[in-house]
Amino acid sequence: MMLPGFPYAMPVEGFVGGLLIGLAAALMLLGSGRIAGISGIAARAMMLSKSGATIPAAWLFVVGLLLGALVVHVTVAPIATEFPPSTWMLIAGGLIVGFGTRLGSGCTSGHGVCGMARLSPRSLIATATLIASGTATVAIANVIGWGW
Repeated sequence: MMLPGFPYAMPVEGFVGGLLIGLAAALMLLGSGRIAGISGIAARAMMLSKSGATIPAAWLFVVGLLLGALVVHVTVAPIATEFPPSTWMLIAGGLIVGFGTRLGSGCTSGHGVCGMARLSPRSLIATATLIASGTATVAIANVIGWGW
């Protein structure tokens, strides 16, 4: 299915993926009473945080994310990836995002998926800030010629 103006959009796949993300978040909340915030789980797996899931549970979640991507890559179609044109931009972007997730007490999965579903005021503000910051970053990068 092709959307006018968006030749590479994959609405059916996006819808199914969104359903699976919502299901995983709901199962984690119902099963363990914890929010499926990936940055918090990753921090716990690397022992950077003292709260949250147990370390083995955090590692299982992280490994499950990687295995899920591998299963899709092998069974459905190769996953196309595109990285910034330089390694320093990739490293700088990762550090900035990591700093932002710690500063904002969570990432898009924690705030955008789980927090907004619970109508958390903090998550509503954090998600609006994430979207505005991302939009501004892309606009600035395109203006100064860093877009790819």
